[in-house]
Amino acid sequence: MGSTRYDIEARYDRASRAGYGTKSAGEIFTQNAKRMAHTTMIPHGIAFRESRDSEVHPNSVPIILGLDVTGSMGHIPHELIREGLPKLMGGIIQGGVPDPALLFLGIGDHECDSYPLQVGQFESGDEELDMWLTRTYIESGGGGNAGESYLLAWYFAAFHTRTDAFEKRNQKGLLFTVGDEPCLKVLPASAIREIMGSGQQTYTHYELLEEVKKRYEVYHINVLHSDQALRANRDWKELLGQNCISIEDHREIPNVIKKIICEKYKDKTFRTTDIEGLDNVEML
Repeated sequence: MGSTRYDIEARYDRASRAGYGTKSAGEIFTQNAKRMAHTTMIPHGIAFRESRDSEVHPNSVPIILGLDVTGSMGHIPHELIREGLPKLMGGIIQGGVPDPALLFLGIGDHECDSYPLQVGQFESGDEELDMWLTRTYIESGGGGNAGESYLLAWYFAAFHTRTDAFEKRNQKGLLFTVGDEPCLKVLPASAIREIMGSGQQTYTHYELLEEVKKRYEVYHINVLHSDQALRANRDWKELLGQNCISIEDHREIPNVIKKIICEKYKDKTFRTTDIEGLDNVEML
């Protein structure tokens, strides 16, 4: 995956025709009405999602974005499809990282939800990324337990992704989760088997964090729009230190991610020939 380029102008034209700026979340995210995850995003039986180099993207940079799709965070995918995603991808490319490959995850609660993990593909093109994002089922679940299943993003990235960045260049990818709750502290083997189709080991969140950090730089963006999010901040700071970024305005999510990625790769050569339609776009 990831053999196409992100064309900003084409994306805005297509988004205008599709009505992303005016349609409701229910009209755009059609799986919501079906009350089920899209078959292509159900992780059961998936061996790997791969971020590979191509002629178009010879130095692919794998980026995983895990979005909390429980009740209090379900509006974030809608904001991203309306305007956040082109600002994110355009900002990354304009900032000197021409070969981003972005994988969406939908994150719920493995103790309460029917679909605690949804998985896209690593993509670089505007049309493909819009497709995976709008296929996401915003289950709006969660529960009154101790958090959400952000550790599922760590599990999937650690054991079910392969990247040329790491295998060829010993370069870690970047993994971002976005939410407003603490991370659940245990992922039982029974839950892994139910979600993935196999799994014999129970993991703590500490163990999964150490596993995923072997191949990814791990960040969490904590959206401080509730008392629960404020209380969760202490736990996230203890887990990730400065890699926990606390924000009050969810509209800052693309800007935060773009800044981290561009600063990390600021010494890379910026190949303007790989960028289409950026001249007339105002970035965050």
